[in-house]
Amino acid sequence: MLSIKDLSKTFVSAGEPVHVLRGVDLDLAAGERVALTGESGSGKSTLLHLIAGLDAADGGTIRLAEVEVTKLSDTGRAQLRRDRIGLVFQQFNLIPSLSVADNLAFQARIAGRHDTAWTKELTERLGLGSLLKRYPEQLSGGQQQRVAIGRALATKPALLLADEPTGNLDEATAEDVLALTRDLVARTGCGFLMVTHSLHLAATLDRHLTLHGGRIA
Repeated sequence: MLSIKDLSKTFVSAGEPVHVLRGVDLDLAAGERVALTGESGSGKSTLLHLIAGLDAADGGTIRLAEVEVTKLSDTGRAQLRRDRIGLVFQQFNLIPSLSVADNLAFQARIAGRHDTAWTKELTERLGLGSLLKRYPEQLSGGQQQRVAIGRALATKPALLLADEPTGNLDEATAEDVLALTRDLVARTGCGFLMVTHSLHLAATLDRHLTLHGGRIA
């Protein structure tokens, strides 16, 4: 479902090139749940951003199902994110002026794939039924993250990408949120790639990969 071959990315810092990714290869099957760990600055977030089309690679290929992401224009990558990819970030990135209900439905409505029954199921599974009229500032960190996960899954994406999704949560809440995510990912059959610093949480997924020296170890 996701195939990455010889992916490279270099940034310039203080006038010097920094080779962050040096030929990354990665394959992810539909329904597979994979954790990616690595030391700070190893390029984990950069890799997720390239897969999501938030940035362009310097070399190599990224293919999501039948689409070669690395050949898309900025507009094409934005459309792919809207239609095929769910994104969950450490900072939640909820829209403060929208209620929980509207945050949950936001991406699905933009994509033209709002499914009332599926949104209701997500709301129930994520324990958000009593919070639908609240705004993000009225929620705890764990509640905000559950809304962010629900929003990302509301489109039934082909791929869910999560960048340190439990980094702002205490250990018990993090385990609960990830358990819910695993179950919902299994329910949709989408691929799931999660960047995490927690070896404990990484061990709960199907595979655990490490990014080191710009490559998958």
